[in-house]
Amino acid sequence: MAVLADPKAINEAQLQALSNASSARGVELAVVLAGTPEEIAAAIIEAKDSGATALNVLTSPLFSFNRRIVIDRVATVGLPAIYEWPEMAEEGGLIAYGPRLILIYRQLGRLLVKVLRGVRPEDLPIEQPTNFDLVVNLRTAKALGLAIPETLLARADRVIE
Repeated sequence: MAVLADPKAINEAQLQALSNASSARGVELAVVLAGTPEEIAAAIIEAKDSGATALNVLTSPLFSFNRRIVIDRVATVGLPAIYEWPEMAEEGGLIAYGPRLILIYRQLGRLLVKVLRGVRPEDLPIEQPTNFDLVVNLRTAKALGLAIPETLLARADRVIE
């Protein structure tokens, strides 16, 4: 398995923890890095060339803003991939599990209003998303020649056929 990571969005300790967790489960993990839009395609090819048979696209504004590049290149190399943002599976990715981008932006807007009204940023509580969607794209699965287990489809919040 490979992970696509943005070095500006993850640190070495987090990558090591991910690697350790993979090793503990008997999964060999290749970490590929892309820090600019121009590096994304090459990193995905590197993941495929490493022998990975699946890709986990880690969360990053870079990958969200450039999701068309990510989704298209992953499709070109034929890697099954999972994403954090449900919108990415809806736009052609295989599977996504995470909060909806619109909810993140709304949360950001609420926090920004508080700051504009005089609340100091350090006085704001840390907020985590509470709603997560599982989206499975069966069209992409078919293009990859994959069968998605019925148990996963039953748990999905949205299945794209």
